[in-house]
This record gives sequence, C-alpha cells and structure tokens, in this order.
Amino acid sequence: MKKIIATDKAPSAIGPYSQAIQAGDFLFASGQIAIDPTSGQIVTGGVADEARRVLENVKGLLDGAGFTLQQVVKTTVFAASIEDFAVVNSIYAEYFGENSPARSFVAVKSLPKGALVEIEVVAWKG
Repeated sequence: MKKIIATDKAPSAIGPYSQAIQAGDFLFASGQIAIDPTSGQIVTGGVADEARRVLENVKGLLDGAGFTLQQVVKTTVFAASIEDFAVVNSIYAEYFGENSPARSFVAVKSLPKGALVEIEVVAWKG
C-alpha cells in the first residue's frame, strides 16, 4: 500500500510531488534542499550551512513519517560543485557516523532555488 507523507517538520514540496511516499516498510523521500521549514526561505552562509539545514530537513521528514536516520539505507547527494565534496562529506558524517547508508554523490549543473546541495533518502523499517 502506498501512503503519501506530508509533515510540517520539513519544507513543503515546491512542485507537483510528495515530500515522501511510504510503500510497505520503505520510505522514499524526495530530495531536500536547504529551505528553512518555518520561513520557507533557503538558508544563507554557504555549503556547510546548507548541508546542515538539508540534513535537518531530512531528519524532520523522517521523523514526520515515523522513521529515523538509522533506518536510512540509501542516499543520493547532489552538489552544485564537486569542490564541495569534502565539506558536505564531513557534515554528512556527523549525522550518519558509523551507521552510514549506501550513497551516491553527484555533481550537477544547478539545483532548485540556486541551492548548493540536495539530498534524497530511502529508509527501511524492516
């Protein structure tokens, strides 16, 4: 059974998509950028601040769906510059630590709203 997830613990979708979809024991979360869920504005301060906000948004979305970071099995990180790999990687490690999920890290030409980083996740309750 497919369940649409909508929570105020993460930014609202900025297009015709769901924040996340739960299918059985899996959660497929749409990519999160550094939008502050309270103000609706993208955070400023550079890639480190954006990466932290993105991961807080991921946590909020997971929490709103009844999942945790420890249940994330796969992530995809999109960065506007491969030069930001080390910075994003170090902040990512603060959130996932030793329990790191499988991951892809992709440099892209641009991201919505001029964001520097976007992260999508798949989590599993099994």
